[in-house]
Amino acid sequence: MTDAAPVVTRFAPSPTGFLHIGGARTALFNQLYARGRGGRFLLRIEDTDQARSTPEATQAIFDGLRWMGLDWDGEAVSQASRVARHREAAEELLARGGAYRCWATREEIDAARAQAAAEKRPMVFQSPWRDADPATAPDAPCVVRLKAPREGETTVEDAVQGTVRWANAQLDDLILLRSDGTPTYMFAVVVDDHDMGVTHVIRGDDHLTNAARQSLIYAAMGWPTPTFAHIPLIHGPDGAKLSKRHGALGVDAYRDMGYLPEAMRNYLARLGWSHGDDEYFTDAEATAWFDLSGVNKAPARFDFAKLADLNGRHMRDADDARLVAACLDLMARQGRPMADAATQARFAQAMPGLKLRAKTLVELIETAYYIFATRPLEIDEKAAKLLDPAGRDILAKLTPSLAAVTDWRSAAIEAQTRAFAEAHGLKLGAVAQPLRAAATGRAVSPGVFDVLETLGRDESLARVGDQTG
Repeated sequence: MTDAAPVVTRFAPSPTGFLHIGGARTALFNQLYARGRGGRFLLRIEDTDQARSTPEATQAIFDGLRWMGLDWDGEAVSQASRVARHREAAEELLARGGAYRCWATREEIDAARAQAAAEKRPMVFQSPWRDADPATAPDAPCVVRLKAPREGETTVEDAVQGTVRWANAQLDDLILLRSDGTPTYMFAVVVDDHDMGVTHVIRGDDHLTNAARQSLIYAAMGWPTPTFAHIPLIHGPDGAKLSKRHGALGVDAYRDMGYLPEAMRNYLARLGWSHGDDEYFTDAEATAWFDLSGVNKAPARFDFAKLADLNGRHMRDADDARLVAACLDLMARQGRPMADAATQARFAQAMPGLKLRAKTLVELIETAYYIFATRPLEIDEKAAKLLDPAGRDILAKLTPSLAAVTDWRSAAIEAQTRAFAEAHGLKLGAVAQPLRAAATGRAVSPGVFDVLETLGRDESLARVGDQTG
């Protein structure tokens, strides 16, 4: 591809399950590279494997990408809808002499495989039909194979991996069309990428060998070859390929664990790519900075601690109303009852302080538990110790002082409580601790006077009253 060509990238997942976290990063890299150059980012669903592809899985990919904030240009393309075009391209390649029809039987192929194993060499099937006269063919279904070069080598100038070479003797005549007329993945991908005008194929390095075979198809068709960029896979903290045993694999799981999409984009962009020492950055900065030269060759290790730290920073910078909405949405997915308007208003009021103490939405909701709790509160074991007879006696004596506070804000509540403590020869903590236990049901919470302000005068006095009888 020439540098003058407008950049077009694509993400082409198979709809066989959720949107994998590795796939989300691949989509992100493609979006960043295209948008940073004024290009287009396309989506293709590779659903030719009808036995494994499902509408539900396709929808899960759409939902995952949208939650991640990875929007694509135009309509998503279904590979299955283009089978007629794939057959047409195969016929064109046959006419060009770059492919041939093959009637080799399963028994012949199995025999060749067994012989290769016995001779301890790679299996490279040499079809007897490569140069045979088709007139001698049996009246039976056949496949269409690429007539790959057998001499020399195939070279791919990869934008991440550098120059990669394969001996053509090790690349067999791969099947382009199966005997039922359906295209193989290897062929459909090339036809689709060409027809969609893809200039840069950015994908996981587990596809690197595919690049060699696909380069041969491009050459045989007389089409320009896109720039390949094979990015390292994501490994778990132990260095092994990321798998179920490492925890969450789909982006929906990260959503449910309380991560923000902008934090996920930030973290995934930094996973295998770097821009100096920058760790925390915005979408605009990532788009402006991202370049394939900054992608590492080595696998990237997923680090949940770093993700949580980044998420906490993004939460602190997030709009309070948006965080409230995100938390309420998460609580709804968790099956919790919807909070009434007054409770939601309290939650919004407390958000500036709450978001400073949490790294995920789950933690934030847990920190705000006292807002959503209903009377009478469940008192945990540690709080119950603070609400012993002495603690309850202090609260009973404190109640008239609290009821006298007319300006129900944390500063005024604290001042009145301090004055009460001094008048009774008590340390502030001796009063604040049972007060916190009564107001929240726990021994640990955000600042107790902030808690009381958030709850409001009537709810606060009612909760204290529940403990003093």
